[in-house]
Amino acid sequence: MKFHDGTPFNAEAVKINFDRMSNKDNNLRAYRNYKYIKSTEVVDEHTVKVTLNQPFSAMINKFTTGIISPAALEKYGKDITKNPVGTGPYKFVEWVQGDHLTVELNPDHWNKGAAKVGKIVYKPVPENGSRVAMLKTGEADVIYPLPEQQVETLNGEEGVKVERTPSTITRYVSINMLKKPFDDPRVRQAINHAVDKDAFIKVVKSGYGTQLESVMSPTIAHYAKQGAYEYNIDKAKQLLKEAGYENGFTTDIWGNTNSDTMKGMQFIQQQLQKVGITVEVKSMEEATLSDEIYGIKSPEEAKMNMWYVSWSSADPDNAMRSLFSSENFPPAGANTAFYKNDLVDQSIKEATQSSDQDKQKQLYGVVQENVFKDAPWIFLAVDEILYGKRANVNGVYITPSGGIYVREAAFQ
Repeated sequence: MKFHDGTPFNAEAVKINFDRMSNKDNNLRAYRNYKYIKSTEVVDEHTVKVTLNQPFSAMINKFTTGIISPAALEKYGKDITKNPVGTGPYKFVEWVQGDHLTVELNPDHWNKGAAKVGKIVYKPVPENGSRVAMLKTGEADVIYPLPEQQVETLNGEEGVKVERTPSTITRYVSINMLKKPFDDPRVRQAINHAVDKDAFIKVVKSGYGTQLESVMSPTIAHYAKQGAYEYNIDKAKQLLKEAGYENGFTTDIWGNTNSDTMKGMQFIQQQLQKVGITVEVKSMEEATLSDEIYGIKSPEEAKMNMWYVSWSSADPDNAMRSLFSSENFPPAGANTAFYKNDLVDQSIKEATQSSDQDKQKQLYGVVQENVFKDAPWIFLAVDEILYGKRANVNGVYITPSGGIYVREAAFQ
């Protein structure tokens, strides 16, 4: 097997990638999963030996990051994200940020014939109406996400299919606990009581979704239902009064430019206004938003107050360690609430080092209970994945985690 640039895919290539990702000095987000590697050795051309510095129960799930051509890593350096070189059935052609990304069929792929479409173009189209119109006219063959409010209008549309998939995607608002007044748990709890989650699902998600009653989807192992913050305006106002914010306060909420995101942020804005909290909605292009949140040098530099966002997890480690361990404050990781709880940290650490499923379940239960009580998020919903495609498209799927599977794409 070879990479798209002709470089051999072998054990040495794996070692180079693992060494890169396990090196803290490289400042890669993948480091949070690969930091447990003590050493990687080449045994023979097709075998590597990985030695860990401690037990890591999620190793099999985590060590699946795409392996990049060593030649490309050397050639492009930090610009490798704009010039990816892998081994898959499709190879990178170009990326024009904000406009399109193009890949084409790899004629040298080991599984010849599996992929049948010669070229695939991905286009970001934040405006819902435009995205749906492109599907109707055939300008787009597949659209994701399909706006929930458009499902009924597309059902029965000639030449179009609406697909639904159970989801591991949680939707929430991350609250910066380092910022006043969000450093007070009563304020965070008040905000949760002030937001009507059933109305959120009905108004923003058009009924497609369920209340988020823990920190992750019920489809993920070791899920422990916590219930919900009751929609109770009086209780929210009482908690704000106890915290010294009887007259509310002014803040802002960040999100991307997607129509659904805008609708969700405006809903939060309207809900919090009822308890005297004035929220300014700030939307940014995705790359700019990511840079503002993850491009900081220290947690104290974070400007974010609230962030309307979603997260998808394949396992409890990704659902909890990534988002709630104090080791994963940006820029090191995705704990964008800057949440720190010593019991949670210790429970996550013990669960990470244990292969006993019963012990993991107990420890992850402790994490879910404490995080839900501490309320570093506004807990909103678990998504149902909706996507639309032309009736003649086969082999394209949206996975429960929101990934786009095109390996077997074909037209009938």
